[in-house]
Amino acid sequence: MISVSAAELDLWLAGFLYPFFRILALLAAAPLFAHRSVPRRVRIGLAVLLTLLVAPTLPPAAPVSPFTAEGVLLIVQQVLVGGALGLAVHVAFAAVGLAGDMIGLQMGLSFAAFIDPVNSEQSPIIGSFLTMTLMLVFVAINGHLLIVAALVDSFATVPPTITGLRWVDAWKVAETGTALFAQGLQIALPVIGAMLLTNLAFGILTRTAPQLNLFAVGFPVTLIVGLLVLLLGLRHQIPVFEGVLTRSVELFAR
Repeated sequence: MISVSAAELDLWLAGFLYPFFRILALLAAAPLFAHRSVPRRVRIGLAVLLTLLVAPTLPPAAPVSPFTAEGVLLIVQQVLVGGALGLAVHVAFAAVGLAGDMIGLQMGLSFAAFIDPVNSEQSPIIGSFLTMTLMLVFVAINGHLLIVAALVDSFATVPPTITGLRWVDAWKVAETGTALFAQGLQIALPVIGAMLLTNLAFGILTRTAPQLNLFAVGFPVTLIVGLLVLLLGLRHQIPVFEGVLTRSVELFAR
């Protein structure tokens, strides 16, 4: 007859539950996995499958029962770590969306938006276009596999132990904000520079030819120039998108 003690049962549960909550938090926060089109049952099933594959390769879990106060703290830690990894990747998409908003503002398309049927909210045209482009790049470079690899590496960096609770670093959260604005400006800078030169040219024309109707001519020209610069520079922005995604994944994994 096989007998299992309470301590052995708690150890088995700890070895499964702690990685499970970290993986589930990541899938609930990371792009592509957290999309509304992905059912919750699929996320939970995928989290269970990844846990069954990853848990045997991890070091022994902390001998802490999940049903104690320390176990609850460890579960909260796993949720925070998984959510932080998902937030880091979301920063890349937020940076691209911010770049699209800045480009649309300079092109005069800040008022142009459409209803996103998935998120049930208005989305700027340029920002949505760049976000969809980043999503394609994300899938093309196997970003979902990079996220899973960073998640597995995070168990070595932040093990599910009581001492690992001191991992929470507010500076890393602040770094995500600075990275958001810096990367967004880097992506939008070519179009912003072209719009600046176009506006300077129109300023000179209005001084030399006051009869020129700036509102009738300026908007189509700035729109055409902005779209051309965006189209011509898009293929050069793909490596920038890849770098943004890679840095966002490595931000909390290191």
